[in-house]
Amino acid sequence: MEIEMEVPFFPHLLTSMAFHAGWDLYLRASGDVKLVDAHHTVEDVGIVLGEAFAECLKDKRGIRRFATAFIPMDDALSMVSLDCSGRAYFFYDIPEMGERVGEFEVGLVEEFFRAFTYSAKITLHAKIWWGKNNHHCLESLFKAAGRALREATTISGETIPSTKGLL
Repeated sequence: MEIEMEVPFFPHLLTSMAFHAGWDLYLRASGDVKLVDAHHTVEDVGIVLGEAFAECLKDKRGIRRFATAFIPMDDALSMVSLDCSGRAYFFYDIPEMGERVGEFEVGLVEEFFRAFTYSAKITLHAKIWWGKNNHHCLESLFKAAGRALREATTISGETIPSTKGLL
């Protein structure tokens, strides 16, 4: 796994998610971080990862489809619940955390997950239940996303997991 980008802290979050999702992720992203801010880079990473995820699933034959993961990290507890349905919907609920963790803008987490969710065509609910250390809160959220993505995409049969026969 190798992630290169000029956005502080975000590669750490992506590494946590990719590791727990079981992805062998190689990513290099550059953008207008020094001219504007990290918004476009983080959003574009979400779009590209979401599109790659959707492409890998193809018709979703045999996957479990649904998954929920609760992940504690010291003082923090986060949950991600998802459905690889082909229908994009995103719900995000986190406590007030301030604007930054180090140099990383906390609001970009929502932008990343929204871009990923809509590009992947999945339903994703993300919630940080509690925590005092913002680093732990965000890292537990990305680990929960990784665990839920891994479980939902685990092959558990041979059919498309839908009563309609397609997703």
